[in-house]
Amino acid sequence: MFEYFNHLQPRLTSLVEANKDTLSKATELFTKAIVDDKMVQVLGTGHSHMIGLEGFIRAGGLGNINAILDSVLLTNDGALRGSAMEKLSGLAEVVWNDQNISSGDVIMIISNSGRNALPIEFAKIAKSKGHSVIAITSVEQSSKYESRHSSGLKLMDIADIVIDNCVPTGDGLCNINGNITGAFSSIAGMLIMNILTVEAQKEAIKQGVTPLVFSSQNVDGFNNDHVYKHFGSRLKSM
Repeated sequence: MFEYFNHLQPRLTSLVEANKDTLSKATELFTKAIVDDKMVQVLGTGHSHMIGLEGFIRAGGLGNINAILDSVLLTNDGALRGSAMEKLSGLAEVVWNDQNISSGDVIMIISNSGRNALPIEFAKIAKSKGHSVIAITSVEQSSKYESRHSSGLKLMDIADIVIDNCVPTGDGLCNINGNITGAFSSIAGMLIMNILTVEAQKEAIKQGVTPLVFSSQNVDGFNNDHVYKHFGSRLKSM
């Protein structure tokens, strides 16, 4: 069988086993956001932004997930530019102030290394304003390298709930000709996002609340107008 797939299967199983408690706690926060009609605001820089997209206005996705997709943090305008921006102290406040984040919203931050200024400062701002913070990060890699922030802190030092994506240092699962390749962090993050999305729906229904969920717009007979109408300007798409 394909080498990457052979490495992938046991990693996914280990990820879920290692995070049973933290996934349950994060599910509680997702559920509370649904029940209280609050948003889950998801920030990821670089490739980590794909985890936010996995939950944002997609078929089967919760209506109350909003991905923070500021172009200065992504690779759209240049990969090196985006990488430099996430290391820049002070930018998190600018990004925060440009969002429609309300009291009670849950903040999820994805950073594989957890060592750069922007995710660290964004988490600190969220905490200072009373928000619960969920982090998805590689505990192995974050533990291995020093913080690039003046505080010396890393994302996992600040977040209320730390979900370890179990990504090895360097991200790749395979070694081909001396090169680490076969990235795992995106798949790991998307798995985590979908686990939380599904489990939170089940728990909200148990509490008597029917979650608003997006249906595929390419299947006849479904309409998402009621979801867009409910969340209105709270979704960045509006």
